Amino acid sequence: MEKKPNDVPKPNKENTISLEIAKDWTKRWRDMESTYNSHHDCRAFNIPLIDLQEVIKEQGVVSVRGYIGVEETVVEGDTVFIEKLIIVGVDANGKDMISSKDGLILDQESDDIYDFSDPCPNLCDPKSPLNG
Repeated sequence: MEKKPNDVPKPNKENTISLEIAKDWTKRWRDMESTYNSHHDCRAFNIPLIDLQEVIKEQGVVSVRGYIGVEETVVEGDTVFIEKLIIVGVDANGKDMISSKDGLILDQESDDIYDFSDPCPNLCDPKSPLNG
């Protein structure tokens, strides 16, 4: 199985993904989550500080919301699934600060969707009491 075109991040701000990719990954998580964790061992996500700084510096952000997604990709000929933590800014009304008139592409005035993708395992603290 080849890498699907919507799973290839588009060239834009660092760590941002398209609305199409975010929708695909979050739908895949919802479709798989009832059986996903019995077959996969995602425990946490490592989030680089610079990534959080990028999302919180957007104008109007009062908090952030994290969505869980699953990227389907091919590694050495095998289909693998990689857990994704997708972060969006949230405004004072509790609304995600992303907009899309057509539901496919973010509007120009919309803020970005960030992909913070360092799942544990493999990027873990083996000595953490939360990783036991």
